[in-house]
Amino acid sequence: MAAITASMVAELRAKTDAPMMECKKALTEADGDMAKAEELLRVKLGSKAGKAAARVTAEGVVSSFIDGTHGALLEVNCETDFVTKNDSFLALAKAAAELVAKHKPANVEAMGALPYSQDGFGPTLEDVRKGLIGKIGENMSFRRFKLFSGSKLAAYLHGTRIGVVVEFDGDEVAAKDVAMHVAAMKPVSLTSADVPADLIEKERSVATAKAAESGKPADIAAKMIEGSVQKYLKEVSLFDQPFVKNDKQTVAQMLKAANTTVKGFTLYVVGEGIEKKVD
Repeated sequence: MAAITASMVAELRAKTDAPMMECKKALTEADGDMAKAEELLRVKLGSKAGKAAARVTAEGVVSSFIDGTHGALLEVNCETDFVTKNDSFLALAKAAAELVAKHKPANVEAMGALPYSQDGFGPTLEDVRKGLIGKIGENMSFRRFKLFSGSKLAAYLHGTRIGVVVEFDGDEVAAKDVAMHVAAMKPVSLTSADVPADLIEKERSVATAKAAESGKPADIAAKMIEGSVQKYLKEVSLFDQPFVKNDKQTVAQMLKAANTTVKGFTLYVVGEGIEKKVD
């Protein structure tokens, strides 16, 4: 049996907002497995434990650059929220997105070799990054980027922490509205058919456990499970979601009315998936 420490309980509580004793019980039942404990809490407490997915765990900014049918979305990380308001850091993030869009590097390492000078540092983007680390006194890194080419593009930045790029044909206003919708509702795919299999299986596992706890007959339990999965698919599929500006219609219905086709979207949330040290 794994030792359940106070820090483990605190970490699970921060992720799920579940009561302290419930966190301890879940960790004990899961033998210290954090992911399994989180899933157990979802079964017991419902969607409240799913808040972990929306909580960011590192600082930084998302920046974008679009020029016609070419563009880039970029995440740059730093240690504290204080630095995300630093003019030099923001200038680096903005310039980096434009450089990526124009030069199309193969990866983050190649991106660092792109020519750029700022604040007396250079001649490459990586040299400027290292220089600003020394000047500001805080570590910073280029985490990820995505290149876009060949489709009309609409970008939306919610502050500096959430960025969306939508690839589309049709009306630019409708596409921009979709980008704002994605930032707010955070779908995982365009359609139900595109939802990753591992996410569906995780949801089915939770639904199965809830059905088992209900004590319902097998045939009713099976319908409960399937109903839960179908509900989840609609909730996370862009086209099936109620449109944020008019919840009387789905995103798909809004796009049809605007004679617009969305081919894809990319959503970046600062720090998503990064473990942040808490003192």
